[in-house]
Amino acid sequence: MPSEFILYHNNRCSKSRAALALLQARGIEAEVVHYLDTPPDLATLESIFQKLGLASARDMMRTKDDLYKTLGLGNPDLDNDALLRAIAEHPALLERPILVHDGKAAIGRPTENLEALL
Repeated sequence: MPSEFILYHNNRCSKSRAALALLQARGIEAEVVHYLDTPPDLATLESIFQKLGLASARDMMRTKDDLYKTLGLGNPDLDNDALLRAIAEHPALLERPILVHDGKAAIGRPTENLEALL
């Protein structure tokens, strides 16, 4: 049976480690997805985007990352589908951590954002 909680995690990121520590401190067992090693497919990214309730997929992207700039993803003509495809092709663009639970999701920057899902 899959976990009720899914954490999209990068162990090299302090915010991501803090999110995992928060879950562990609460006794919450989450399915931890190391998204750089096992990237979510486009359908999964679309689902996360919907659960986050964002107007723009840019809000779930690392817009300050050099890769974002190199790929020209700041172009206002790019729609959410194009941005989500870019994340699917380059998972390092995905903001982290992201916690998914009970049909909702939150980006853990700051970690307090995750409280609403716990």
